[in-house]
Amino acid sequence: MSETGRIKLSQIAPSVVTVFAICAGLTSVRMSFEGHLEFALFYILIAVFLDAVDGKLARYLDTASPFGAELDTLADFFNFGIAPGILLYHTLYIHTEYANLGWLASMVLAVCCALRLARFNLSSRDASATIKTEGFFVGVPAPALACLALMPIFMQLSGWEKVDWPILRAIYIIGVGLLAVSTIPTFSIKHASIKRSNLAIAIVIGVVLVVCLMSYPWPTLIAVNLLYLGSMPLSYRAFQNKNADA
Repeated sequence: MSETGRIKLSQIAPSVVTVFAICAGLTSVRMSFEGHLEFALFYILIAVFLDAVDGKLARYLDTASPFGAELDTLADFFNFGIAPGILLYHTLYIHTEYANLGWLASMVLAVCCALRLARFNLSSRDASATIKTEGFFVGVPAPALACLALMPIFMQLSGWEKVDWPILRAIYIIGVGLLAVSTIPTFSIKHASIKRSNLAIAIVIGVVLVVCLMSYPWPTLIAVNLLYLGSMPLSYRAFQNKNADA
């Protein structure tokens, strides 16, 4: 802030994006209550995208601040803990005999998201609390947590509505929540790299993924979730090998 009490608009740009993400999460909850399932999912996916944008924007503009970090944490808790939990409960459990079980699973999901974010905040402030996993996330990050937890709804929209296993579904949601608070190392996309010779292949894969998301969003998200879950044993092994070589 200058002596005249004025600040540059670029300094608040990342926080504005974060506020837009909160608005997307709130709108998702509204769409859930009104029964617009696909719109509710769409707004959560927008929140995932905006969560990636605000951090990169803050680093690009060199405007990272404690206020922005706290606002981002609150946004992540609502968008990736509360909003998906409400959507899951309202869509899959509210008018069934397993309503209490579904509410339990949704609460565990939200609590695990809060615990993960609290651990992240602590590790960013206290070096002694940081788990050394350079190039990896500790557990499943909040946006991935939301996408994984919503997979039962992705399956329903993909034509699996006749497959109704409410107890198994609740166990899955709780398990995803526990992955978020675990210390399992998972691959970090922002630290990923490829050989220059494979750049063209990576671009083609990216284009195919975007086209599939536009044409077949729910089956594509199911496939991405399964690939992510399947990568966890690989990330754990890669982390162990990296520590062994250190």
